[in-house]
Amino acid sequence: MVYVLSVNGKPLMPTNNAKARILLKQKKAKVITVRPFTIQLLYETTTYTQSIILGIDSGYLNIGFSAVTEKKELISGEVKLLQGMKERLYERSMYRKIRRQRLRYRKPRWSNRIKSKKQGWLAPSIQHKLDSHIRFIDSIYKILPVTKTIVEIANFDIQKIKNPDINGAEYQQGDMLGFWNIREYVLYRGGHKCQNPNCKNKDKNPILEVHHLNYRSNGATERPEDLITLCTKCHTSPNHKGFLKDWKPKLKNFKDATFMSIVRWYLVNILKEKYNNVSFTYGYITKNHRINNKIEKSHYNDAFCIAKGINQIRIKPVKIEQVRRNNRSLEKFYDAKYIDKRTSEKVSAGDLNCGRRTRNKNKNGERLKNFRGQKVSDGQRRIRAGKYFYQPNDLVRYEGKIFTVRGTQNGGKYIALKEIKKVPKVELLTPYKFNKGFVYGLC
Repeated sequence: MVYVLSVNGKPLMPTNNAKARILLKQKKAKVITVRPFTIQLLYETTTYTQSIILGIDSGYLNIGFSAVTEKKELISGEVKLLQGMKERLYERSMYRKIRRQRLRYRKPRWSNRIKSKKQGWLAPSIQHKLDSHIRFIDSIYKILPVTKTIVEIANFDIQKIKNPDINGAEYQQGDMLGFWNIREYVLYRGGHKCQNPNCKNKDKNPILEVHHLNYRSNGATERPEDLITLCTKCHTSPNHKGFLKDWKPKLKNFKDATFMSIVRWYLVNILKEKYNNVSFTYGYITKNHRINNKIEKSHYNDAFCIAKGINQIRIKPVKIEQVRRNNRSLEKFYDAKYIDKRTSEKVSAGDLNCGRRTRNKNKNGERLKNFRGQKVSDGQRRIRAGKYFYQPNDLVRYEGKIFTVRGTQNGGKYIALKEIKKVPKVELLTPYKFNKGFVYGLC
């Protein structure tokens, strides 16, 4: 499928590869984008279009999309949204606080820092995902003359997800009823004992700490389900990969449900302001349509059902990944690697640490450093001196074909490509397209 724009840049009905090849060969059209392949006509033509319904399966991690006419599907696929926005914002805030603490003394100036949040304000991480939905839908409108858009929305009752039998006043009576804070509840839940079954702490009154079962980067929260009681000797980094890794019960993340409950009307109202004939539907309607027509469950199939697709000729779906426009990290650290004498396996130096956590040696953990065997690789601090011309996901031409950049090697002298193992020199490549934002995968 080749998408077509008029001489004025307005979207027309797509055409087939053969016709597009003839137009390009006769210099009657030019290529606008490669993925998805879009051409623009260089002559005046009729602007007749058919009725096209765009179905959007919105979500926290993925966006399913499908545009259909009465007879066939014009575009279909799913978008993998960028993750880790909250962690990057938290890291930026941390570095800013440290930098400001090292400035010269000045009097506090809080009067110009207090700003009331405007109505409709969203957290930056949620606002980013909402903006990503809008930008992607805009990109569909740029290549197809969409006449109607249907968005699936949902409102989730998280307390009912956790407890299906909850009712009435029980919504106000959570597990922490009667406790001062989360820490007190977690200690009480654990019986004021260390939850490590192999705890070797022999203190009569061990110091207990509330520990996160997972890292923040992997979705850890302050919910009691994400916390556990450990003593100071068991609160060590190696235990993250030990008994804590398979700790029961398995945690359920409600980020996607919370996101949809917050932004569902934001998304619909913004689209209604920008485009005509925008409506919404619900998940149970989509599920019923999919089951009745025996359609397999997937994000793009859900979008096909949202667009009321039934017997249309389907198109091969595309996979799209959202990538960062710029990585501002100038330094990366790689830990040293050693052979563990106990298992003869290669592990990082952090896993075989000295066990020291406090100045009181009696409170420190086991000295795992003694089990370091042969050193496999040194620890490294790699500092980026400058930005290279080619970045990951850029398209380049090499030996008459188009390839995707995976990364650079040897200070930017060689370019690694995703499709082949050969690593050519940078002089042998010519730029074709610099890909940032939404990157289309191969169909």
